[in-house]
Amino acid sequence: MTHSLPYLTYDELLRRTDAPPGSSWYLFADQPERGMANFAGPRQIRRAAQEVHDGRAFNLDHALDAFDPPMSRARSIPHHRITAKHEQARDDVLEGFFLQASSQLDGLRHRRASGHGFYNAVPDDEIAPRSPRLGVQLWAETPLAGRALLIDIDGLLRDRGTPLDHPAGPALGPELLDAALEAQHCRVEPGDLVLVHTGWAHWYLTAEPGARAAVRAGRRATGFVQSRDFVAWCWDHRIALLATDTFAVEVLPVVADSDFHASAPEDGGMMHQELIAKLGLPLGELWNLTALTADCRATGRWTSLLTVKPLNLTGGVGSPANATALR
Repeated sequence: MTHSLPYLTYDELLRRTDAPPGSSWYLFADQPERGMANFAGPRQIRRAAQEVHDGRAFNLDHALDAFDPPMSRARSIPHHRITAKHEQARDDVLEGFFLQASSQLDGLRHRRASGHGFYNAVPDDEIAPRSPRLGVQLWAETPLAGRALLIDIDGLLRDRGTPLDHPAGPALGPELLDAALEAQHCRVEPGDLVLVHTGWAHWYLTAEPGARAAVRAGRRATGFVQSRDFVAWCWDHRIALLATDTFAVEVLPVVADSDFHASAPEDGGMMHQELIAKLGLPLGELWNLTALTADCRATGRWTSLLTVKPLNLTGGVGSPANATALR
């Protein structure tokens, strides 16, 4: 079956019979294993270069050991060891380096679509170290770059007098994205790299130890509600990346009425498999958006030139984001 990619809606994806319903499998012809990153091509990069006005650069990564301990109990911060062959030289090594313990990019190996497989039906036995299929090196060899659009949900709700209660881990609906865009007088353009600021990472890193321990123990974090409406928002806007300053992009624990309990039973109804394994959307988590958001608020400009170059690790599942916004 041949589809007209620019006009295919998420509702049409859900009706596919030649691939998993709700998936973009086989729709990207040139670099199929880059997924939705393909929406940001040369034209989008040339346009994004016009976003550099003041010549300033913003780091969007927290330190590798910033989240100590990491929210994920299966991960730990790396141990940095410096070695020396003699007193005139130094070398170093990171031991116990979990690539997704701080500001990170989820690659398309990170989730499998239950009952279907990895993105584009890449066989399970090819999801192995040093095998290139779906590895993060595909986004390093051709880095993610384009126009970043920052959507400030934190600012929107503060202006409404209803700031986010991060210790409670509120669920956010996609309608907040549209409301924030309206307040900012912005719109999403195809190929945009969307950054969503909620203030969660800043809250977590500056909270009292007891508050951090409580949300970590409860695996409780602010994020987007598990809904088809949210997945549709991502696909129908043709974004090339979605990155947030939250732990998992989606809210945890999973909401009781998640649309994905049946399709993601292993993850209790999480949305990752819909976004990663079906749509092929690069997901950024725990990004450092505080300084960039402050500058956007001060200038009234919400767009930047963004570059994202993960580790050139063949077969990598995820990577530190290595993201820089230029304005």
